[in-house]
Amino acid sequence: MTSPTDDRSPKLPRGWLRATIVSTIALAFVGAAAGFVAFLSQLRGAEIAPSRKADGIVVLTGGSSRVSDAMELLAAGYGRRLLISGVHPTSTANDISRTLPENQAFMTCCVDLDRTALSTRGNAAEARRWAEGRRFKSLIVVTSNYHMPRALVEFSHAMPQTALIPFAVVGDKWREEPWWISAPTLRLLLLEYVKYIAAELRVRLEDVGIDLSPEMSEQPAGQQPKRPATAQAN
Repeated sequence: MTSPTDDRSPKLPRGWLRATIVSTIALAFVGAAAGFVAFLSQLRGAEIAPSRKADGIVVLTGGSSRVSDAMELLAAGYGRRLLISGVHPTSTANDISRTLPENQAFMTCCVDLDRTALSTRGNAAEARRWAEGRRFKSLIVVTSNYHMPRALVEFSHAMPQTALIPFAVVGDKWREEPWWISAPTLRLLLLEYVKYIAAELRVRLEDVGIDLSPEMSEQPAGQQPKRPATAQAN
């Protein structure tokens, strides 16, 4: 008879588990690095005029010169109206126009302010409502170059039937020095890459009916949280 303590089952080499863990970590690192390179390849290093005109223009607040560039596009006739999305509740049209004296006339005739959006997803939701209310079928999306990939993910998901034309704003700091020698810029890009991956994952799950994080701006107004003292930067 076989003794209960006689274990004759084959055993894997002792180093097998360690090698598997190391290989998995290495593959994950290589995959993340490849994804980061692909993300960087989407970022424009210079501002390029939109490929065509659109019904409207949407600019997402949170980065330097985004609003001024969007106003210049409006003045140049690239869109009929401009939505500035993510404006802080305490900011008024007069506050914005004082920073853009050369385009003050457009603030009274052709600019709408969205004070509801708290995130990029909220920007997309409010832009969809704005475009649907005006029956716009095409939009120029204005935001910083590093933020554009995630913005397009959110906007494409929120309004799949709307033609989106990106206008990526390139900040002065981006022009002045390469991102790989600037620690703050590198940290910004890594954080934005993580947010971009999270947005991609979330919209893919939503496509199959799984919504892990309902957007607060899409809930009834009485259920929305109080906006922070400073607007969230995108």
